[in-house]
Amino acid sequence: MLQTTIAGSLPKPAWLAETGKLWPEWRAAGADLAEAKRDATLLVLKLQEDAGIDIVTDGEQSRQHFVHGFLERVAGIDFAHKVEMGIRADRYKAMVPVVTGPLHLTGRVHETEAKIARAHTAKKLKFTLPGPMTIVDTIADRYYGDKVKLAMAFAELLNQEALALQADGVDVIQFDEPAFNVYMDEVSAWGIAALHRAAQGLTCTTAVHICYGYGIQANIDWKGTLGSEWTQYEKTFPALAASNIDQVSLECRNARVPMHLMTLLAGKDVLVGVIDVANDAIETPEQIANLIGEAMKYVAKERIVACTNCGMAPMHRDIAAAKLAALGAGVALARQKFG
Repeated sequence: MLQTTIAGSLPKPAWLAETGKLWPEWRAAGADLAEAKRDATLLVLKLQEDAGIDIVTDGEQSRQHFVHGFLERVAGIDFAHKVEMGIRADRYKAMVPVVTGPLHLTGRVHETEAKIARAHTAKKLKFTLPGPMTIVDTIADRYYGDKVKLAMAFAELLNQEALALQADGVDVIQFDEPAFNVYMDEVSAWGIAALHRAAQGLTCTTAVHICYGYGIQANIDWKGTLGSEWTQYEKTFPALAASNIDQVSLECRNARVPMHLMTLLAGKDVLVGVIDVANDAIETPEQIANLIGEAMKYVAKERIVACTNCGMAPMHRDIAAAKLAALGAGVALARQKFG
């Protein structure tokens, strides 16, 4: 009962990449960078294990960005001539690569870090991939001319990598779809179908992560416009409940999400975000256990996995480490209270 995991990413060490940035520059290149990525992956695995996290990740230490880390191994994309584009309905601007031709993988994307992680932990291992809708919203298109066609093209490539990760020994494959909280009508129209294509043939546990974004200022400002109740999940949860995906990861801690909306996820495991990644305050075990107790009013305790609200990539390392320790301690307390 009450396993723990994280949404995916953790801060990179200063010797690996710039700190406090969503698109950091690497500190090294070539063989030195590959070695640094390996070392950082081992460090974050140990950090999670020490904190008592049950389902660990590679911390996305080998990726500059959770979307663009996948795109780097996709042919048909021009990284040399990036263009500025509005992300998540113009919530913020970013320089993004451009789709200029038919898409195909140039080889494995995350084989190295997946095998490193699998060889160095006995814990269950989760690997994250960007979801098709979110990729489409984070890249410029000058070839396909249709969002659905582009999403399905990416979904096919994601599926190839997901099946390979499963063969590498990954226990959980999670697709990150923050765009599901922005383009709610498209979720039912084609988002779920694209997600199903990405997960086709997988026999490991599948998950989809839907949040209100990293703890960057643009996202914090956007949340301030959403009113006293955040009801985006009300539109997307029914479609996800009817999907083939096993788990749904959502945001709860310091969020204005009505907790009762979790009843719309009947039949799914729910990754309840009990750690706020947009605030440096360290949660207490009591706060985490109490939030889990609230979630239990709407989700069977056997289906709850305690998680972070989102990735921690832009955070300070010491804050992220303290929050991980709090997550482990809070769930240990919840097990005592509710076990």
